[in-house]
Amino acid sequence: MAEQVGLMNAAYTVVQTDLKTGNVVAALPVTGITFAHTLNAAGVATVGIPLFAPEADPESLIPGISGIAILRDGQPVWAGILWALAADIAAGTLSLSASGFHSHYQGRHFVKGWAAKSQEQSDTIKAWFAYCNGANGISTDTSLIKPTGHKRTTVWTRYELKNVAEAIDDLADNVGGFNFRYVPYWAVAGKKLGHRFVMTSRAGAAATHTLTHRVDCNVTSVSYDSTALCTTAYATGADKGNGEKLVGIFENPSLAARMPERVRVGSYTDVKETVTLRNKAQAVINAGAVPVAIPELTLYPGQFGPLDFVPGDVTAIDVDAGYIALYDEFVVTECTTTVDTTGGESIKLALASKELWSNANPS
Repeated sequence: MAEQVGLMNAAYTVVQTDLKTGNVVAALPVTGITFAHTLNAAGVATVGIPLFAPEADPESLIPGISGIAILRDGQPVWAGILWALAADIAAGTLSLSASGFHSHYQGRHFVKGWAAKSQEQSDTIKAWFAYCNGANGISTDTSLIKPTGHKRTTVWTRYELKNVAEAIDDLADNVGGFNFRYVPYWAVAGKKLGHRFVMTSRAGAAATHTLTHRVDCNVTSVSYDSTALCTTAYATGADKGNGEKLVGIFENPSLAARMPERVRVGSYTDVKETVTLRNKAQAVINAGAVPVAIPELTLYPGQFGPLDFVPGDVTAIDVDAGYIALYDEFVVTECTTTVDTTGGESIKLALASKELWSNANPS
């Protein structure tokens, strides 16, 4: 694969960036590309480059220090942080392993603690990014964050050393929570990359595509999982100081009428309010209301691009294959794109039941 790969009117390139500034350092010659957008997670990418290429420079291309951006027709479709390298000397290739920008915040902590009571959660998120950006950060843009109508209390002491990514995850994964992702963009075309934090409703955008098995996609598997079914949920929180813990409880009597009792217990040791724990328990109950249908499929080539299916958005699936008879809406949980050495583009989707996802965390 040359530095630029032609593909059905699309061309892929990969550039190395400076993590602090976003400046483009070099275009990388590639032998293969795989990248994934994952719902409410960092997402990952793997890029192969020739081992003996001049751009494979150990003084410049450095895990933990360098950034990676994947461009399609010159526009960024994935960006993140290079965390690992693996050399195959026999094959003459160097494999670059990267994770999205959320992985940076897994290594950022509230070293002085944090306290905000009854604050609009979008303002809380902005404050967290401002805190990180102000001290040797990666300049995450928060201009697209909008009010959600939900207030939260977030309190941690400096001794808890709460990490920022986990704090965001906790805030998102709640009744009244949100979906989130980091979106790369050109701050200066071709020269400087930026990225924005975007929050959206847990309900996801309305379905804009209907995918039909053996028409525009190949549904490779559908699994059904009842692991999360739950008639009663307990959420335990911080110690009250007398050896007892705060507890939130929520029940599903309608499900209990149909199946034997099944209890799930979650531990949230840094939660110090009973109302928050009750919300956590309600989210568990809602998520465990029905068995989960999980389809996986590969899109037929040339019909869709890697940004046509954003994790958290909804798509309709139509498949009739024996036991599997589905015509329903699903939430995209992951979109994985692979570009091979000939420039062939393959896009795979993983999905989950819409009712499960939206009911678990109604906005």
